[in-house]
Amino acid sequence: MWGIELDRSLDISLKRQIYQRLRDQMINGILKEGSPLPSTRELAQTLAVSRNTVNEAYDMLIAEGYAESRQGAPTRVVGGLILDQAKQSAFQQHQETIPVPSLRADFKTGQPDLRQFPRYAWQRVFQKALGEMPVELLGYGGPQGLVQLREEIAAWLLRSKGLTVDAGDIYITAGATQALHLVADLLHTDHPEMLAEDPCNIEMIQTFIQKGYTVTPVPVDAHGIQTNALSLDHHGPIYVTPSHQFPLGGILPAARRAELIRFARRCGSYVIEDDYDSEYRYRIGYVLVPRELQSRWRRLRTYTDVQNPPFEQAALAEFLRTRKFDRHIARMKKLYRERRQALLDALADCFGEQWRPWGDAAGLHLAVEFAGMAFDDSFRDHARRSGILTVPVEHHCIRKGRHTDKLLLGYGHLEPGEIRYSVQYLQQFAAEYFKEHARHR
Repeated sequence: MWGIELDRSLDISLKRQIYQRLRDQMINGILKEGSPLPSTRELAQTLAVSRNTVNEAYDMLIAEGYAESRQGAPTRVVGGLILDQAKQSAFQQHQETIPVPSLRADFKTGQPDLRQFPRYAWQRVFQKALGEMPVELLGYGGPQGLVQLREEIAAWLLRSKGLTVDAGDIYITAGATQALHLVADLLHTDHPEMLAEDPCNIEMIQTFIQKGYTVTPVPVDAHGIQTNALSLDHHGPIYVTPSHQFPLGGILPAARRAELIRFARRCGSYVIEDDYDSEYRYRIGYVLVPRELQSRWRRLRTYTDVQNPPFEQAALAEFLRTRKFDRHIARMKKLYRERRQALLDALADCFGEQWRPWGDAAGLHLAVEFAGMAFDDSFRDHARRSGILTVPVEHHCIRKGRHTDKLLLGYGHLEPGEIRYSVQYLQQFAAEYFKEHARHR
C-alpha cells in the first residue's frame, strides 16, 4: 500500500526512508497535487513502524514544503512539485543502473531471530485477551497504559531482576524511540545539554540533537562509562546503557553505578538508562518515570498519540501472566548463547590470534577488535558492495579515532552455519581489501 518499501538493513533511518519514498512519489507525479496522505496511524500500521516515526517523516515533508497540514484536515501534497524526468542528472541515471548485491554476510545488529517467535502461543493469548477485554477498554484508555500490563511488568522485573517497582511508576510506550522523544521534550530547557557515553547508539542520540541538545561525550572502556571523566560543570541528563553497553557490551560495575548516581545527585541531573536489548522487546516498551515528572509526561503523551493499541497491551499482559514470556526468553537466551559461541569459534578459525572480543557474554551482537586493521566508511561501503553488512564501531562514536580497529558483528538472527560462512567471507574480503589498500598507500 502506498508503494513504500522499507529496507531495515540500510543505515538510513526509517523516518527518512518514509520521507524519501513519499517525496519521490510527489516529485514524480504519482502523488498528485492536493492528494491526501494516509493518516499517521494507518501508515504506521501498514509499515509496521511506530506512529512517531511516521509523524517525524510527515514533519520533514511539511518543513521542506512538500506537504501542508491544516487543523482537522489530512496532510495533503502541495502543488508545483513535479520535475521533468528528462532533466535528471547523469549521476542519478547512473545510480539507477547500479545493481544492489544481495547480502552474503549479514551482520546486522539488534536483530533477533524472528523465525523463533512463538506465533501460535501469541495468537492464542491475543484471542483470549481480545475476547475477555471489557468494552470500556476498547476506546482510549489514557497515556499510562493498561494497568494489567503495568502490573505484570512490575512482577516480571521483580522475578527476573529483583527490582521492586510500583506499577503506578510504569508508563507504556511504542518503544525506545518514542520514549526518548518524550524524555527529550520532558527534560528540555532554554539551553539543553546532555552527557552521553562515547561510543553510543548514535541514532538514539540524534533524537536529542534534533531537539537542540548539545551533547558532551564521556569515554567508555571495557566496563562501560568512565565515571571519573564526568564533568561537574554539567547540569543536563546523562544517557547510559549500563546493563549492556552499546556498542562495546560492557556491564557497568556496581562502584561506577554508585558514582554515577552520586554525580547525578550533585548536579541535579537525571540518568536516562536505556535497557536497549532487555528481553528483546519491540513495538511495545515501558519507562520508569520519576514521580515528580509523571504529570508532565502524561500531558506530553496525551498530545502525541495518547496510547498504544489496547489489544497488544492486553495480549502482552496475558503472555507475561501465564509465564509464556518467561519460557520464551529462557529458550532464546540459550539459543543466542550458542550462536555467540559459534561466532567466537568461527573468528578463532578464520582470524587466528588477530582479534579479541569486547564486552559481556550476552546480547545480539559482538564488538570485535582486529589487530592492525582500521575500519572506516570506505571499508563499510566496499563491504556493502561485496554483499557484507557490518558497521564499524567508529560509526557510533561522537569523537572519532579511538575505536577504528573494531567492528560490530550481529549474530542473533543467524544460524550457526550462516555464522561460519559469513565470518569466512568477511575474512576473505578483509584480507583482499587491506592488501589492496596497502598497495595504494
